[in-house]
Amino acid sequence: MERVPEPPRGRIIVLADNSAGSRGLRAEHGLALWIELGGHRVLFDTGQGLVLGANAGVLGIDLATTEAVVLSHGHYDHTGGLQEVVRLAPGAGVHAHPAAFAEKYARNPDGTSRYIGLPARDETLERVKDSVVLVEGPAEVVPGLRVTGPVPRVTAYEDTGGAFFLDSGCTRTDPLVDDQAAYLETAVGTVVLLGCGHAGMINTLLYVRTLTDDRPIRSVIGGMHLRTASDERVDQTIAALDRLGAPRLFPCHCTGFTASARLWQAFPDRCTPCTVGTVIEIDDRDVTGAGR
Repeated sequence: MERVPEPPRGRIIVLADNSAGSRGLRAEHGLALWIELGGHRVLFDTGQGLVLGANAGVLGIDLATTEAVVLSHGHYDHTGGLQEVVRLAPGAGVHAHPAAFAEKYARNPDGTSRYIGLPARDETLERVKDSVVLVEGPAEVVPGLRVTGPVPRVTAYEDTGGAFFLDSGCTRTDPLVDDQAAYLETAVGTVVLLGCGHAGMINTLLYVRTLTDDRPIRSVIGGMHLRTASDERVDQTIAALDRLGAPRLFPCHCTGFTASARLWQAFPDRCTPCTVGTVIEIDDRDVTGAGR
């Protein structure tokens, strides 16, 4: 097998998350990761849009230099800042599955529903219509950074993690086919970025392995959507991560406190805090993160 070319040194900076790790930074229920790789600048998700610009300013990041935006899926807490980014960087392509732009709803405990899709949907779609790059399979975003497209669901214990629907009457289940991950390869393994992992974190990691000639998973960064997971699912997730070589984990956003604690307990030397302001260095020796 030919040796995988070494990608340029890069870094990932958390711009939006449920927790902020330093003075002057703001938190929200959402996720946005700034990726610098080989001179390219990519935004992976945009959070709700309530803190994106302010946090970027504090962290010295110019969103106008964004070359591409990757949407992991179409929920509001990952797409809310899209209008702002496209306004600042009109040349940036928006890489997303077509289903990310569909109407999306969640069912409330009392049986009513709430809209959780792309905010100001019609207005946003009009603004970004010339920027969209539809992703329906594995694809390159910039050199060294790829997206999975839809993830095959092969595990028996993983589901989308909630009561998600395509209509306000909650009659059509949303399979979240738009859920995708991003990944980049280093000499020591693959770094995987999750938005929420609605397709299942383990499903996603197994698929990335098939896309990278079965190379080891070095690190997993992002939301793992285990906050509503059963103990059995968390147990099986931990066992699967162990079989995958216990990659370094940067759990955030929708991973959930209990599941994060379980992951920390299972892999005490492999988990790293991942809040707004965290800078994750990517090189060919290791993947390390530290707060600002």
